[in-house]
Amino acid sequence: MQPLLIKNANVVNEGKTFKAHIFCRDGIIETIITDTEIPPHIPQGNPKIIEAKGKFLLPGIIDDHVHFREPGLEPKGDIFTESRAAAAGGITSFMEMPNTKPPCVTEELLEEKFRIASEKSIVNYSFYIGATNDNLDELLGADPSRVCGVKVFMGSSTGNMLVNNIESLEKIFSSVKLPVAVHCEDEATIKKNSLEFELKYGDDIPVKMHPCIRSSEACYLSSSKAVRLAKKHGTRLHILHISTADELELLEIGSNIEDKKITGEACIHHLWFEESDYKNLGTLIKWNPAVKSLRDREMLREGVISGKIDIIGTDHAPHKLEEKKQTYLKAPSGGPMVQHSLPAMFELVKKGVFKPELIVEKMCHAPARIFNIEKRGFIREGYYADIVLVDPRQSWQVNSGNIHYKCGWSPFENSVFSTSVTHTIVNGTPVYEHGKINSGHRGKQLIFNR
Repeated sequence: MQPLLIKNANVVNEGKTFKAHIFCRDGIIETIITDTEIPPHIPQGNPKIIEAKGKFLLPGIIDDHVHFREPGLEPKGDIFTESRAAAAGGITSFMEMPNTKPPCVTEELLEEKFRIASEKSIVNYSFYIGATNDNLDELLGADPSRVCGVKVFMGSSTGNMLVNNIESLEKIFSSVKLPVAVHCEDEATIKKNSLEFELKYGDDIPVKMHPCIRSSEACYLSSSKAVRLAKKHGTRLHILHISTADELELLEIGSNIEDKKITGEACIHHLWFEESDYKNLGTLIKWNPAVKSLRDREMLREGVISGKIDIIGTDHAPHKLEEKKQTYLKAPSGGPMVQHSLPAMFELVKKGVFKPELIVEKMCHAPARIFNIEKRGFIREGYYADIVLVDPRQSWQVNSGNIHYKCGWSPFENSVFSTSVTHTIVNGTPVYEHGKINSGHRGKQLIFNR
């Protein structure tokens, strides 16, 4: 492995931005040189040199919430294609969800996903094991040093993994020692709302009614139930893709994130879009939970700033464009996001919504801390050299020619971002440089210190 020297970068790390040179050897950050007035000595080993003057250098993004669709749903995406897109977006590690085909609800199926990733993923990886009403033994057998968490669908979404038996939920929340990550939407409320709108509109329900069907009430009922169970049993609970202002009252601001038993994630689409966007984008922004009101979006942004929201993830969930362009009832929920999540967040930095240090906290540091990931998520000597370089001076437009998702489309298509990811480095190896992807690289399994 060729050593790597990154010169004259504006390092964003642990709440500070400072100028530094970063030297990496054997996949590890070996030296951080902060006296940038003195040109760094070129270490032995003929290092590759990257000039980063004027660029931000961040820890590699850790995405706690993706659906890469393999095995079983490869026409939508697969671990190879989506990990390439992730690299193009500055994501160096991902944690993938279990609602594949078949659902990943056994240790045997989990091991198969690890095997596939070892052969195909160009970035680092881990996988959730999925909960059902009757697979507690499988959940308890999952290796806490290798498996990021247990995924519980407390509302049905893509796939058939709804856990709706209260006895099963009690056993999961009381017994599982891994983080329990939950999709929270109350199924009874959604079915009731769906019936009302089908009676009113028939098969021609306007997509703008999606947040009325998968309503704020449905989210809050389910999230509050999860919080009650977690408090009762002392569960390490992580609430995924929070989409409503009301749910924020269930979360607390904690000075030390490692001490929080209940944490929350907001996703890029809920921080970017709001209900008026259905007019132009229609089913392309149909997600579960739904994109909701402008007030919900603004309150979620405030939740990120205040510390109630701990992680920003993507819920990357690609579907073929012809599927998404169907009518409301037929169009699946979900959309591709990993390539554009970091540029979108830096666009909000430019607009004054967030600061770069906060983006790094929510997308790099917090996932590493919450999931106890070994030696990732920070720019520190001795840590893995997972690094992303961002140029705030290089604008670009999203178009079909530069989209790397297998599905070939993005809800951001035709949007202009003022910030570009120029380099993504995984374990000391550049896997993305100025639009070119090193498809031959393979990432490593994430290790969890538990």
